[in-house]
Amino acid sequence: MSAGQRILFVTGRLAAPALQKMVDRLAAELGFSAKVEVLPITVAALMSPKWISGKLDVRDSFDRIILPGYCQGDFDWLQKQTGAQVEIGPRDFRKLPQYFGQSNSHEDYGQYDIEIIAEINHAARFSLQEVLALAKSYAENGADWIDIGCEVDGEWNGLGDCVQAVKELGLKVSVDSLNPAEISKAVDAGAELVLSINSQNLDVAFDNDAEFILIPDDPARWHEMESNIEKLEAANVRYRVDPIVEPIGFGFAASLQRYFEARERWPETPMMMGIGNLTEMTEVDSAGINMLLISLCQELAINSVLTTQVIPWAQSAVRECDIARRLAWYSFHQQVTPKHIDSRLVMLRDPQVASFAESDVAELAEQIRDWNYRILIDQQEIHLLGGRQHIKGTDPFKIFDELAALQPKNLTPDHAFYLGYEMCKAMVAMNLGKEYVQDEALNWGFLTVDESNRHRLSKRRVSKLADDQQEDLSDDQENNDRTIDT
Repeated sequence: MSAGQRILFVTGRLAAPALQKMVDRLAAELGFSAKVEVLPITVAALMSPKWISGKLDVRDSFDRIILPGYCQGDFDWLQKQTGAQVEIGPRDFRKLPQYFGQSNSHEDYGQYDIEIIAEINHAARFSLQEVLALAKSYAENGADWIDIGCEVDGEWNGLGDCVQAVKELGLKVSVDSLNPAEISKAVDAGAELVLSINSQNLDVAFDNDAEFILIPDDPARWHEMESNIEKLEAANVRYRVDPIVEPIGFGFAASLQRYFEARERWPETPMMMGIGNLTEMTEVDSAGINMLLISLCQELAINSVLTTQVIPWAQSAVRECDIARRLAWYSFHQQVTPKHIDSRLVMLRDPQVASFAESDVAELAEQIRDWNYRILIDQQEIHLLGGRQHIKGTDPFKIFDELAALQPKNLTPDHAFYLGYEMCKAMVAMNLGKEYVQDEALNWGFLTVDESNRHRLSKRRVSKLADDQQEDLSDDQENNDRTIDT
């Protein structure tokens, strides 16, 4: 809780103006009193415990002291000296609202009632070890069932061994085959769900103890499944109905209508939708399609979906379905739109983007006298700041050429590599409309790879290089302000 608390925010000169505005707003909204302490350093990320101890003079009493997110080290001395709770805040001050809990907690978020059946297509073409590796991966990404996909023609002699091996991993197994002999072999080995049966192989359901997915003989005449449903129920066979979703261009809209009508016709019957039919056959990133189809399933009480990860644009489909079913459940049961709840399916773009106005960047460039390079972007250009220089453009190669022409002493090979890496990220972010924060990974939703331990330049090394370059500047006071004892 922050209401009524006295909070001290510590920062450097670069972030101070914008941080002050953010803190003023949060203090007014959350009811705490705040002070922003600006230490004599441009880049707050270069603060060390020893340096802070010689610069921070806390005379007032505070309940909490929040240091910049990049600060590292032991700050127990500060807590003992002030009696305040010392915290390391977010690396980007623009994330302070979330740090103070302004985003909704969504305490019920994470529940779901849709099962994911993840198919290993053409399993006979893989080695057993490859099948087991895929099964483990699918399960780790959220699959409830591992579906062993068989060939259309012929009979797979190794099916029983494959089913048994996957079962030994502690996973639930289904088999995808219309061949009665294969179905019986799989069930004997431990398969508990069968995809699929229709009038042509219905008898296999009466001879095997498993659950079956019932499909129409002809999707256009899906209502004829009624007679097969009656036979299954008379024999107490467990089943789910799948009217079959068709690819775009082959009756997609009509196939969706079948699910609505089937649910109305059989209101209590378990149902399944093979959403892989659409994601595999539609050349577009699969996350959005999965979200829409699973939302449809949520509203129609279709409690299982079949997906697969064969085509490259659907290679993370299982994980997408796992996130989508949680988001759809929460939206449906809480009666809220699926927005600002879970942003992990926003991968190409970003859920929110905070950028700098060009006038603000120009003002920052005048303030930065050391040669620790800062990279910022707006919607049109990349900005490289350092040593009171402001180089901007859309081409990182040209930006680097302009920087090299200044002959800065700290432009060593490893530093040049670092700048190239960061400017490449900045260019990607600018072109896609993503948010770029120097030294942080671009946000690719649940596919984001952490970069916190990747950078080759240590803070000590960057600081030393900047110090060497700073000797060429004549402002002695600035030199004194910026000196860092590491």
